[in-house]
Amino acid sequence: MTNAVLSTLVYGWRLERRDGVTLGFTSHDRDVFFGGLTYSASPGMAPSTIVQSEGLDSGGLDVSGALSAAAITEDDLRSGRWDRAALEIFLFDWADASADRKLLAAGELGEVSFSNEGFQAEFLGPAVKLDQSVVPKTSPTCRAQFCGNECGLNRRRFQQIVTANSVNGDRVAVDSLSGQTDSQFAYGQLRWMSGKNTGLQADIVSKSGGALRLATEPPDFDVQGEKALITQGCDKTIETCSTRFGNAINFRGEPFLPGNDLLTRYPGG
Repeated sequence: MTNAVLSTLVYGWRLERRDGVTLGFTSHDRDVFFGGLTYSASPGMAPSTIVQSEGLDSGGLDVSGALSAAAITEDDLRSGRWDRAALEIFLFDWADASADRKLLAAGELGEVSFSNEGFQAEFLGPAVKLDQSVVPKTSPTCRAQFCGNECGLNRRRFQQIVTANSVNGDRVAVDSLSGQTDSQFAYGQLRWMSGKNTGLQADIVSKSGGALRLATEPPDFDVQGEKALITQGCDKTIETCSTRFGNAINFRGEPFLPGNDLLTRYPGG
C-alpha cells in the first residue's frame, strides 16, 4: 500500500488599488498569512488557463471570482475603485510561510464584467505599456499634465477643500467657491475626502454658480456635509497658458505648426 502525497501548494492573489488598499486571496480553504499579508480563503476565485512563454503577452488570462461584501463589492468595481489595480497571481506553500512563491502572472486589472455568479476582469500584461508611443505626437494643445513635472506649476495653488451640499445627477452643489470664475474649473477634478465616496474622483466638466457638473455621477448621492478636494483645470491652449498662468515657457505643444489641411490648399482656394 502506497502513501498518498498531499500537495500544500495553493493559488495566491495580491490586488493593490491605486489608493494603496491591498487585498490578498487564496484558493486554500483557510486564511493564510504569507509575505506580510493575510490571504483570505476564497476557493471560488480561480484564474483561467495561464500560458507561460518567453514573450510579454498575457495569454488571454482572465480573472474571475465571487463578489464578497467584505472584500470586493460590485459597487466598488462599478465606481472604478479597482480600475488599473496591480495584480499578482502566484503559487505558494500554505504550510511553509518561509518558502519562496512561484509567480505566474503580474499586471493590471482591465475591463470588468458582471454576472449572477460574480465578476470577471480582463488581465493586462506588461505588453500593454509597449503600446504607448515612443516619441510624443505633435499637437496644437499642450501635452503636459496640468501641474505635472513638465508643466512646472504648483498644484496646491489651484486646489481648495469645499463642503458638498447636495447631488442632483451629475451636478454637485458645493460652497466656498466664491472668488473664482466658472471657466477656471472646466477640465478640473473633484476628489471625495469623506463619506461613502471617499477616494473616488471625477473630472469636472463645467461650473455654474455654486454647482459643479461632473463627467461621472458619484455612486452615493448622500453627500450633504461631506468634504471634497477641488482642483482647477486647464484647457491646454497657448492662450490660457500664457495669459492665465504666465507659463508659456513650459508649454508642450505646437500651436503654430501647420496642420494636414495645408496639403489640400491650392492657389485661389
